[in-house]
Amino acid sequence: MAFRKTGFDNDKYLHMQSQKILERIDFFGDKLYLEFGGKLFDDFHASRVLPGFKPDSKIKMLLELKDKVEIVITISADDIERSKHRGDLGITYEQDIMRLIDAFRASGLFVGSVVITRYRSQFSAETFQKRLNDLGIKVYRHYPIPDYPSNVPLIVSNEGYGKDEYIETERSLIVVTAPGPGSGKMATCLSQLYHDHELGIKAGYAKFETFPIWNLPLNHPVNIAYEAATTDLNDVNMIDPFHLEAYGKTTVNYNRDVEIFPVLNAIFNKIAGKSPYKSPTDMGVNMAGFCITDDETVCRAAEQEVIRRYYNTRCAQKQGLAEKAEVYRQELLINKLGISNKDRPVIDIALDRAKSTGGPAMAIQLDNGRFVTGKTTSLLDPTAAALLNALKELGEINHNIHLISPIIIEPIQELKAKHLGNNNTRLHADEILIALSISATTNPTAALAIEQLPRLRGCEAHSTVILSRVDETTFQKLGLNTTCEPQYHTKNLYHE
Repeated sequence: MAFRKTGFDNDKYLHMQSQKILERIDFFGDKLYLEFGGKLFDDFHASRVLPGFKPDSKIKMLLELKDKVEIVITISADDIERSKHRGDLGITYEQDIMRLIDAFRASGLFVGSVVITRYRSQFSAETFQKRLNDLGIKVYRHYPIPDYPSNVPLIVSNEGYGKDEYIETERSLIVVTAPGPGSGKMATCLSQLYHDHELGIKAGYAKFETFPIWNLPLNHPVNIAYEAATTDLNDVNMIDPFHLEAYGKTTVNYNRDVEIFPVLNAIFNKIAGKSPYKSPTDMGVNMAGFCITDDETVCRAAEQEVIRRYYNTRCAQKQGLAEKAEVYRQELLINKLGISNKDRPVIDIALDRAKSTGGPAMAIQLDNGRFVTGKTTSLLDPTAAALLNALKELGEINHNIHLISPIIIEPIQELKAKHLGNNNTRLHADEILIALSISATTNPTAALAIEQLPRLRGCEAHSTVILSRVDETTFQKLGLNTTCEPQYHTKNLYHE
């Protein structure tokens, strides 16, 4: 019997979300600019806190509107200039633009253009535009506006949005997305509204952000989990005061949207003479809250996400990638929910294993609720050992059986030591999977173990030391939800 439960109706979500967007297009007339926040292809945060939500749900929803959709991708020239990276993928925003275009096209969605925002003739931005142009991709430039967003008369003028290059679009639903936050999605949408109004085109703006979920309570674990995911942005959930005043109803939004709304309203009024919205909540088209089928399951999943975010932030702070203040904010969220590391059982299992062996260890909680562990050996590091033990447990394979012959492992170790210059010849998670795949060609038991890999997706794992980048990436690709103790396996200053 499956250990994990479902608490979200994904099919209902796809239907309701598509209908809501169509209604918003009809409301405005000719064209809707939809600011699309979050990840489109791989929203694993949503799938973790809303069990049953599929990571590719947003793309599937857009495919239901395929003939109406045109994708516009924004990127800030400042982010190009400083080679900003996506932390989850380890690639620059420019590289992610290419990845996104390929992914959209492979899905059958039309990518109309790329917009470089905050353009100030930066050399790197010009180089990137030339590269895109050479690949046959349309590129438009939008410029910084002094005193943005407070100077509304300047913004809504020929010297403000009027200076931006007008994006020629062909469809009625323009999805404006980006590699990450701060890329200028909202400004791009509003600039287009200005130009369309000047051209006599009926156009509107809406915002698609899955979190926070506006019709859940302010301190619901799902909304707290959103705060935990955005501590680096200083996002804080709050009651939407404009919605409460206009309708007498309590809804949840986040500080940035609430703070910017008066300015947005003024811009709407300046462009069209009247704002279509009375609150930040009105701007949204998120129907996720209506598709939760088991609130208890969703709450427990969100609490787990908050704990994971706390440990990930502590490790990032140890690595110099996060500020101490972010850790403090995570601790406040954990205290607000009244949870602790004891609510994530895999942590104590890993720590106990490390204590009994005197070295680094890892524990994995499987989809049936059982636990397996892995310790450091002369052949394997803890991640590789735990991975093999997990596959044995899932395949009901005797743990005394060796899945990989020393004949395969020894040449790999020799290669690492003699030719690749590695002092540590123990096999990592990716190397053990390659060795296991080779064994599977002649060993039916190894083949049975390989067949269990899909069952690792969504399993919980904890390491008593910070994982190497290779092991971290491997566990991400396998879909395990992994946390680590914020300490390295050695006291060296440099860690690969």
